[in-house]
Amino acid sequence: MRFSDVSLLLTSRVAKGLVALAGIIAVGTAGYMAIEGWSFLDAVYMTVTTVTTVGFREVRPLSTEGRVFTLFLLLFGVGVAFYILTAMVAAIIEGDLRHLFGERRIRLAIERLRDHYIICGFGRVGEEIAREMLARKVPFVVVDTNIPQLERAREQGLLTVQGDATTEATLQQARIEHCRALIAASDSDSSNTYITLTAKAIRPETFVVARVGSPAVERKLRQAGADRVVSPYLIGGRRMALAALQPIITDFIDLFRTDTQGDRLLAEVAVDEQSGLFGKELSEALEGCRDVVVLAVRDGAGSLTVGPARSTRLAQGDILLVIGDEAELSVIGARTR
Repeated sequence: MRFSDVSLLLTSRVAKGLVALAGIIAVGTAGYMAIEGWSFLDAVYMTVTTVTTVGFREVRPLSTEGRVFTLFLLLFGVGVAFYILTAMVAAIIEGDLRHLFGERRIRLAIERLRDHYIICGFGRVGEEIAREMLARKVPFVVVDTNIPQLERAREQGLLTVQGDATTEATLQQARIEHCRALIAASDSDSSNTYITLTAKAIRPETFVVARVGSPAVERKLRQAGADRVVSPYLIGGRRMALAALQPIITDFIDLFRTDTQGDRLLAEVAVDEQSGLFGKELSEALEGCRDVVVLAVRDGAGSLTVGPARSTRLAQGDILLVIGDEAELSVIGARTR
């Protein structure tokens, strides 16, 4: 059962108890007025002192019928009062303990994160990013100041940090020093700019992908240090036009949206000293990999070559975009997610 469900249940119990208590006071007041002929104030006073068991003396001497009525009023009234008290205590304890242990569990899980992603902003775009990350089974943490949005993220089982992502303390709490990349997905262009500046100030090598709404802000985001700037509106418009003009291409993109198609994966291969590919030609680098196809090569300067020749010599900093069998890709150190 979720925390919100437990809180709702306990609150409902308290409310029912209060309604029952009000009913007993009403019945007691009416009973004393009818049986003893007392005034409204005397009857209410007697009912409240009886139900709360404060021990005050009787307002007036009671008749036999009044004493019998008081016994029943006392039994039912004390039972309802005890029910309300236990429900209120349970609500406080359940809420505090669940919140305390829930926050501690999240904090410990975030502290253990390594090579993860940080999503700053859990609006419509941020939630879609999180959904894609979940599909790819990569670790990530959501950062936002909006409590309802964070509650929605927690209900999905996501790790969250409540705070302003433009501050160093919040990004450090999200373990930016160990992250693979940071995604500035706030609805505000100015917030994304400041998030980028803060992230780069803490850790200059952090790979930052920033959302932009206004094309005029793109240059400022790049100056702030964003490695990639993405406009959802621009991409959406281009995608819709492409779907109308060349639908097969969009089908191909959708086919590998999650990087998988059976046993074949879409992956990146970094060329560095550890990979053992530095200085080799493509034909030599892929020797023995019969089911691997190189779609493109991006050099260290960012230039992209689509469908490179097999005689292409690989240099330090090159990135290969390949598709092939998972087992063969692992041999050449491909990054498949």
